Amino acid sequence: MLNDIQLEKYAKVLFWGMQKARVTPFAPGDIVLIRTDLQALALAEKMQALVLEKGLNPVVRMNLPSTLEKGFFAGAGQDQLSFVVPGDRELFERLGGLVSLLAPDSITHLKDTPPAKIASFSLARKYLRDILDRREAVREFGWTLCLMPTPALAENSGLSLGDYAAQIVRAAYLDDADPVAAWEGIFRQAEGVKAWLNGMDVEYYHVQSASTDLKVFPGRDRRWIGVSGHNIPSFELFMSPDHRLTEGVYHADQPSYRSGNLVSGVTLEFSEGKARVAGAEQGEAFVRSQLEMDPGACQLGEFSLTDKRFSRIDAFMAHTLFDENFGGEHGNCHVAVGASYADTYAGDPAELTEERKKELGFNDSALHWDLVNTEPKKVTAFLRDGTKTVIYEDGKFAMPQTG
Repeated sequence: MLNDIQLEKYAKVLFWGMQKARVTPFAPGDIVLIRTDLQALALAEKMQALVLEKGLNPVVRMNLPSTLEKGFFAGAGQDQLSFVVPGDRELFERLGGLVSLLAPDSITHLKDTPPAKIASFSLARKYLRDILDRREAVREFGWTLCLMPTPALAENSGLSLGDYAAQIVRAAYLDDADPVAAWEGIFRQAEGVKAWLNGMDVEYYHVQSASTDLKVFPGRDRRWIGVSGHNIPSFELFMSPDHRLTEGVYHADQPSYRSGNLVSGVTLEFSEGKARVAGAEQGEAFVRSQLEMDPGACQLGEFSLTDKRFSRIDAFMAHTLFDENFGGEHGNCHVAVGASYADTYAGDPAELTEERKKELGFNDSALHWDLVNTEPKKVTAFLRDGTKTVIYEDGKFAMPQTG
């Protein structure tokens, strides 16, 4: 559904995103892993050609199609679920970049797979994510990902395939003559908002909507990040709070697909930093199983806000990459239960040891699940000097205009 020119633009935007995320320039011969779904092969060809043109070494790996993935989980025993592939560690310890091209041929095929099996598989491979986190912290690695339109995604979102593709084209600015320049403009605007947010000495944020009343405590040595090249598109600004202090009620009015399961109307109640499921319109048992995946799964890993002036996404897309960046009429707030992002640490990344993460309240988990609220809302920052300021209202950051 994307033409050749749009695919070439997409590849250039993805390389821009990966380079932005890495911060430091690539060196000749650096390794870039291209992970692709079968239905994204046309984009993978463009991406491989561009990586070669840049003097880097592409390593292309195919993600399992739904039939193979379903068959694996159906037949795998515990030893096979936790099997570590020889060579993966060595490759990941040398990666300079990663581009993931997502084009799922199904998003419901794992619906009947026991969540414990998927959890075991994820936990066994968490060490690879930890390797990349460490490499990214010292700016030796950058990653990005994107989404291609597929019949499965369109069907589950309620859109036609053409309308689904049009959302991707608009959201990634592929309809712009120079989409990389467009993304640079968004990047600069986001830098200004982040500087404003990071200039406040905040004790906690109070999120209020019709069904949410939540207090999120940033803790010490935190910063807002986002629009950093990770994820195309990405319009959200976010931080990883001190998970131990979260209090209140959070409601996700936007549906969410995870491991083939559709959940909707999820309400979480946080007390002393731990979430319990207060209710769900659909998929309540599955939500409970996810929060029990490991000790950190029921704790807050991310707090995020999206400005509707940045995001052109105005439809449910049945995929977290787009749904967590929903703009629409009221923007969105989302939280993620599970793993924190270490790059929201405001100090020297090299100092952020596992002990330091624990001390500061960064959450650790094999889970990271974004749950989105699209209601009209107000977010107020309560500062340590006793004052307060509204930072987000009517779907927009409330940064004072200058000039």
